[in-house]
Amino acid sequence: MNNYENNNTARRYNAHVSTLGTTQIHLRNPCIVAWWSAAFPGFGHLLLSKYIRGYLLFIWEVIVNVQSSLNLAMIYSFQGKIDLARASLDTRWLLIYIPVYIFAIWDSYRTTVDLNKVYILAERENHQFNSFVISPLEINYLDKRNPVLSFVWSLFMPGLGQLYIHRILTAAFVLIWAVVFFYQSHALEAVTFLFWGNIEKSTEVLNPEWLLFFPSLYGFAVYDSFTATVENNKLFEKEQRKYLTEQYQDSKFKVLKGRKVK
Repeated sequence: MNNYENNNTARRYNAHVSTLGTTQIHLRNPCIVAWWSAAFPGFGHLLLSKYIRGYLLFIWEVIVNVQSSLNLAMIYSFQGKIDLARASLDTRWLLIYIPVYIFAIWDSYRTTVDLNKVYILAERENHQFNSFVISPLEINYLDKRNPVLSFVWSLFMPGLGQLYIHRILTAAFVLIWAVVFFYQSHALEAVTFLFWGNIEKSTEVLNPEWLLFFPSLYGFAVYDSFTATVENNKLFEKEQRKYLTEQYQDSKFKVLKGRKVK
């Protein structure tokens, strides 16, 4: 039997290439993942490729945030209008916001710690994974891509960076919600008036409650696409190295550690 054949007998894998994207496990800083969950519940889980949990927490955040007028209250508080901030909050929604928000941070941190342990075990097993997949819908394969391009495309439109590296699930989700946020915030309409020099009208049409979602969305899109591209490149090099070693390196070949010369 060919040693390079993937017989799917290992307990753990470092990566999996499918038509919807390349999913891999690698070492992450739990504090950074937890921070993204604090910035926007769901983002920490999306970084870990925990898509269902991430989608649920993200949608929950948008619904409860809008219903409780949390963003609006934050805007008033930034302006020093504390009384208006208190008056705008709907405590019926706010009180159910807090426990789930804390859970998102805690669960993403805990999951990151667990996945780091799984990664170490999977590295020791060093089992082969598939690197190419073709189907009637899509073709996906391991390849090296430019992290800077991922960064730039994400700046143009959140989700394009993920689309560039074939993270279809994350790309589709981010793109759809970017369109929703653009529409509800009237951001593009405000930009049009700004180009015309009508600053007053540009400020007037903006919906700040929805506009406040953009910093987190853009930040996540840029960070996720850039780091995922870097890790995919590492995975590509590792897979290539393993293949070349197994197929072309003599089994009797040994690397001897050099001795220090006194």
